[in-house]
Amino acid sequence: MANEQSTPLDPAARRFAALRGAERLLSGPRPRSIAERLAELSGEAGHAAYDLDGRPDMYGDGIVAALEERVAALLGMEAAAFFPTGTMAQQVALRCWAERTGNPLVAMHPLAHPEVHERHAFAQLSGLRSVWPTQEPRLPSAEEVAGCDEPFGTLMLELPLRDAGFVLPSWDELSAVVEATRERDAVVHFDGARLWETTAHFGRTLPEIAELADSVYVSFYKTLGGVSGAALAGPAEFVAQAKAWRHRYGGQLWQQWPAALSALVGLDQELPRLDAYIAHAKVVAKALAAVPGSRVHPGVPQTHQFQYWLPYAAEALHETTLRQAEETKRALFAGWRASPVPGYAFTEITVMTPALEWSPEEIEDALGEFLKMLR
Repeated sequence: MANEQSTPLDPAARRFAALRGAERLLSGPRPRSIAERLAELSGEAGHAAYDLDGRPDMYGDGIVAALEERVAALLGMEAAAFFPTGTMAQQVALRCWAERTGNPLVAMHPLAHPEVHERHAFAQLSGLRSVWPTQEPRLPSAEEVAGCDEPFGTLMLELPLRDAGFVLPSWDELSAVVEATRERDAVVHFDGARLWETTAHFGRTLPEIAELADSVYVSFYKTLGGVSGAALAGPAEFVAQAKAWRHRYGGQLWQQWPAALSALVGLDQELPRLDAYIAHAKVVAKALAAVPGSRVHPGVPQTHQFQYWLPYAAEALHETTLRQAEETKRALFAGWRASPVPGYAFTEITVMTPALEWSPEEIEDALGEFLKMLR
């Protein structure tokens, strides 16, 4: 009888099992199974967030409408619309402003989400064009916006700019950019997928930040740990128009209560923890930066997320990450990608509840172990 050999897990399943089985995680939340997610939503957290004995939503009423009202209040805006995806929310926002301004040109960064991660849907679906006030790995300055050589109708700012390293301008810089945009008779849209965690850096409340923009998109899964979903907030007339386009784009679903409920749970549980995450991110970054040849970007994290670079191949780093989690039950990282700098790879560090348990000394010890396993 031939020896039976176990079938190797596919990469996604192996990663899930390794990180879920780790006793200590430095980056990101602990992966949860479908059963665990359902138990969370139907348990104490879900009951605290919404009346679970009520009926499910139907085409955007009930719990979805309650979530929209809460987001509008949190951002200090007149109204908000729930969207099943942030990509859809972004496309609708840019399309609506193009209709209102009569200008199809959108100023944005070449690393912005619509340029990099949405297959240029704004151009393919709505016939919009983009112009780049800057190609530097940061948000544009007021001078660059004022000096843009094409008459754009909308300026889209991603706060923070994820693919540049979760970077933010200062409050004065952001205010000046908005003022320069107004002087060009253009509107401002914030891609605020991670806007929730910018308050500490800016030293301002969410309504004060959102007040600078004509419309704001926020995500429910990136920071808040929701199942999925996003919201687009702004003036009531704009949001009504956005809801009409949401329907046309296929976003008015029969029921969306799991996503809406998980968003409410995230607002209850994760939003109050962000200041602690952001403060500890600086501790984590300093400990990781002690490795010779490593890079932390930005040098001092501006949110609870930052990039960590090491001078090794991404494949080797990723495999060692999984091996360390499987063999020692300590997971420092999530995944690795090749960097634009030859010889380096980078990972994105996200400091959340599991990371708060790590001291600098424990990080140093686990990182030394990781490098030994890598070599």
